[in-house]
Order: sequence, then structure tokens, then C-alpha cells
Amino acid sequence: MDSSRIRRLLAEEIAASTARNPRSRDAYGRAQHLFGRVPMTWMNKNAGAFPLYLESARGARVQDIDGHEYIDFCLGDTGAMAGHSPAPVAEAVDLRFREKGGATAMLPTEDAEWVGAELTRRFGLPRWSFSLTATDANRWAIRLARAVTDRPKILVNSYSYHGSVDESLIVVGPDGRSTSRPGNVGAPCDVTLTSRAAEFNDLDGLERELAHGDVAAVLMEPALTNIGIVLPEPGYLEGVRELTRRHGTLLINDETHTFSAGPGGCTRAWGLDPDILTIGKAIGGGIPSGAYGLSQQLADRLLDRADLDLVDMGGVGGTLAGNALSVAAMRATLEHVLTDEAFARMCALSERFEDGVRKGIESYGLPWSVSRLGARTEYRFAAPAPRTGTESAACADADLEDFLHLWMANRGVLMTPFHNMALMCPDTTEADVDTHTALFAQALAALAG
Repeated sequence: MDSSRIRRLLAEEIAASTARNPRSRDAYGRAQHLFGRVPMTWMNKNAGAFPLYLESARGARVQDIDGHEYIDFCLGDTGAMAGHSPAPVAEAVDLRFREKGGATAMLPTEDAEWVGAELTRRFGLPRWSFSLTATDANRWAIRLARAVTDRPKILVNSYSYHGSVDESLIVVGPDGRSTSRPGNVGAPCDVTLTSRAAEFNDLDGLERELAHGDVAAVLMEPALTNIGIVLPEPGYLEGVRELTRRHGTLLINDETHTFSAGPGGCTRAWGLDPDILTIGKAIGGGIPSGAYGLSQQLADRLLDRADLDLVDMGGVGGTLAGNALSVAAMRATLEHVLTDEAFARMCALSERFEDGVRKGIESYGLPWSVSRLGARTEYRFAAPAPRTGTESAACADADLEDFLHLWMANRGVLMTPFHNMALMCPDTTEADVDTHTALFAQALAALAG
């Protein structure tokens, strides 16, 4: 594509966005007491000159403070996979917080056992503990893995996403060796002291790293997500499980984003058998929630260790983790919203979305690809689809991404700002999907001239 044309079209969309969103522009300009002018600096990852400001959200719709309504395919980058403020969750939260009270009483509730049993039904692991975020679930899983293996290092896939876990900010460098991920902020130490990295879909590279004998656990997404969907090749995940067992290394599946694959994530859909599973975001229906599950053998090993302080200051847990409000939200979400039936509808809509994008790409003969993981679809500016995280990172095009995101937003559709991701929720409709398909075709026509 003509890069100068892309930049010109992007400038036109930035100007249109600025003109149509004066209240968001002014709110951003007045934000003098926030670091980076936003509640979290990642909110500056937007295609326009300023972020849109939220007024309200329900189901698959978002309204900004300038009065514009959007079809929301971003859905909180998975956090709102259940849709915005689903009624069963709102009712459960209201009952727990306003009528019953005691959200942070530091006492367990009976809801917790229900949630644990449901997570076991969905994912297979029999023992569960709760956190407020998937990042914390990953941190605590890592500590437990180090404790039982007495090994110092964690292995992750290059350009995988596990929140802000220090050990995960490592990639495979151009020379094939592990190195700090570009942009890593204030690392407490050289990340190669705590971690190793291997490319996704590279069993030889994984085996080389595990052969050092110092890896406590492989922390991985069953499919890469936050760098664009990278799907596992046939036999890869089975090979990972065999290699980890052979080398005495635990396997942690991070299903926070790959939960989109179905009601039990990739673990259930693909028959995986991890030692630990971590998840967050979506299971709370918009209320901060996270969890990690343990195999029976691993849970027994940990509880039999009298030297591990799992109750007080051992470094696993937090005062608000497992609080009554979050647990009530998790139960309502899993019991009434993100049901098996809901996932079937969401995945069908995502397939419709995928078909629409693919037809647009094929009609212009573009060297792009589209990949789907259940209710989640993404397109990349490369064909065939990237098979590793490094390949996927290399095919990014900031101007082209920004143009497509702003083109959609200026016409009432929100995509995830970090990448070209669209997620379906129980309230998404076929008409919503078809609106994106039409706008995507129009965007490609504009790019083609």
C-alpha cells in the first residue's frame, strides 16, 4: 500500500475525530493531575489525538460523553466478554454490596465453593484460589512453581502476554538468545536472570531452553493473543506437555484471553492437561477478578510443605483476593452469562466476522490474514498468518492500524486499540457484525483509492 496515502487518510480521520468529539478533547486537556493525563498510561494507546471518554455502556454498546454510540468489539480487551454490566452480575453485585454488605470482610462465602466447582467443570483442575487480576494469579502461580521445583527460572513465549509479570517481559532476540522485551520499564534485575524465552510453535527452541534444568515452569498462552492471534500448529501443544514432563518442569496455561475459545477455554476445547491454569478479566463480568487452578498432585505437594507460609506473609495472596463481591460476580457471570449456550452463539458470530474480513481481504488481493479463536477474531498485515510472536510483531504497521481503528470509531465501531481484535459478547448481533463488514470493505476501498 502507498504509505503516503495511508498517512493522508489517517490525518483526515484524526481531524474528523477531533471535530466530532469536543467534550472528550476538552476533558483530556483539563486532566492535569493524572500521570499521562489518563487513569492508566495505556489509555493513551488510541489512534486519535486523545482518548474517547466513557459516559455509559450496556451489553455490546458504549456511549461517549459527546453523545456518540458505538458497537463495541473491544469489550474491555476481554474484560467485558460478558458484555457491559450484564443484568445477572449487576443484580448479584447489588445484593452483595448494598443489601448484604461485607464485600471485604475477610471471611469466605459459599459462592466461592460454587465458583471453584464450576471452574473445575470447565477446565478440569480440581483445586482453585482467587485473585483480583490475572497478573496476580500468574505471579502467585510462579511463586508456587518455584517453591515445589526449587528452580529459579520461568520460561515464556516471545511476545506472549501475561500482564505486568516481571518474568514475562522477555523475548527471543535477533541472535536467537533471550533478551529484555523492548520498552520494559524499571526492571528489578536483568530479566535473563529470572526467565528464558522460546518462540511459540518452536519445540526445538523450547527443548534447548529446558535442557538447562533451571526452569520451574513454562507460562504460556495456548494460543498467542495480545500480539495478534497466533494459533498452535498440529502437535505443538502436545509436544510442549511432553517436553515439560520430561524435564521436570511445570506447565501453566494462561487462559485470560484464550477463554474466548469456549466455555473452558483452549484447555477444554483442545484437551490440554496443565499443572496450573490462570484466568482473569472475563470471569467477573466487569468486576475485578482472577483465579488460578492447581492439579490435585500439585495442590497436595504444596499443602504438605510445612516450611511454606501459605497463610500469612509467604507472598501468595492479598487482602482483597477472594472478596465476597468479586466472588459473587464470578458466580453470576459463570452461572448466567458466559454459559455454554452463550459461547456457541458468540463463536458463530465470530465466524461470521471472520468470513466478512476474509472476503474483504480477498477482494483486494491483499497479503493479509485473519485468524479466529472461538469468539475472538483478529487480522494481521501478513500472509500466511504469522506462526511466532516475533513474526507477528514484525508485521505491525502503526499508521495502518491507527487509520483502520479511527475509520471504525468515527463511524460507530470500536476495535481493541492495541491490535486488530474483535470480540463477541452475548449481546452482540449479526447486524453488528455486518456493520463492521461493510465499514471494513469501505476502508479497503479508501485505501485502494
